[in-house]
Amino acid sequence: MRARSASTPLQLPRSIEELLRRSPVLFTAAVVHVALLVLLLGVAPLDARLVLGVNPWIKPAKFAASIAIYLLTINWLIGDVTLPPRGRRAVVWGTVAMVSFEMIAIAMQAARGVASHFNQTTPFDVAVFALMGIAILVNTALAAYLAYRFWTTRPPLPAPYLWGIRLGFLLFLLACAEGGFMSTLDAHSVGVADGGPGLPIVNWSTRGGDLRTAHFFGMHALQAAPLFGYWLSSWASGSASRTQRAVRWVVAFGVGYGAVALGLFLAALAGQPLIRM
Repeated sequence: MRARSASTPLQLPRSIEELLRRSPVLFTAAVVHVALLVLLLGVAPLDARLVLGVNPWIKPAKFAASIAIYLLTINWLIGDVTLPPRGRRAVVWGTVAMVSFEMIAIAMQAARGVASHFNQTTPFDVAVFALMGIAILVNTALAAYLAYRFWTTRPPLPAPYLWGIRLGFLLFLLACAEGGFMSTLDAHSVGVADGGPGLPIVNWSTRGGDLRTAHFFGMHALQAAPLFGYWLSSWASGSASRTQRAVRWVVAFGVGYGAVALGLFLAALAGQPLIRM
């Protein structure tokens, strides 16, 4: 194999190159959260403390992974729709600022050895959770604005992919509303106290209902539905009849996905765990 000349520029994978073209700010923020995930996973084994029965660094590590995925998703989707310059700046910088604030708050509470969510122990803890809630609301509003643009404009995208994006946003926003519902309950468990026995890694309750299950599933419709639509678009390319069938399949996928999320939500409300152990 011929060695690469020193004068030959390093070639980035095309997907990374495209993400950088669409929004270097969102891509950089995602990379920072991936690096943070690695750091948190390295710190976790060195800390013997427990918060609600779990190593305090596991929760921020999970959020770092989730936020990185979310940032990369918005990074990609923002290149598929036309936004006015001010709207684009608001989505890019607002999203980065809001999720980064939430990440900092969760990591700070982990360092203090206390819960970050539903923590009413001290006025400071109440203030932290309240500010996190505001950040989440602002981020949800920005996602809703992006969803609105996909629903009210006709970007030059294959129809199955476009409908996957639209339905993904719809299910994502419903999952965000469920997160607000958890805040009104001041807990994520139903029928048992938060912090009891749970499944590995995710720590969803194995003794009672856990609203985080439906919340997690619904939030990731933002990746699942567009990917399904994108895959069907390749199959339907060049055929009007296939495109119509592909759109129907995407809609059916969205309805089915939403039904599963609703089922998980109702089961949690009834105090039923995803897996009883």
